[in-house]
Amino acid sequence: MPSSKNYKRNYKKEYKNYHSSPEQKKKRASRNAANRAVGVKGKDVDHKNGNPMDNRKSNLRTVSKKTNRSFPRTKTAKKKRK
Repeated sequence: MPSSKNYKRNYKKEYKNYHSSPEQKKKRASRNAANRAVGVKGKDVDHKNGNPMDNRKSNLRTVSKKTNRSFPRTKTAKKKRK
């Protein structure tokens, strides 16, 4: 994003180009399915095996938003996860 004070975001264009793409819709549907499977509000759903498309109940756990969103997303990160 430009840091100019006069910059105005074009939300329609942003939604059209990114949020409404088939790939993003599929990811959003997967996140929603995981949240419904766990049924806990106010927390994030974490996938034990690191695959966000694997929404089996045995692969899901709830963690705080701070914990889930501060986790380093790298190829070697799975090895460090408890």
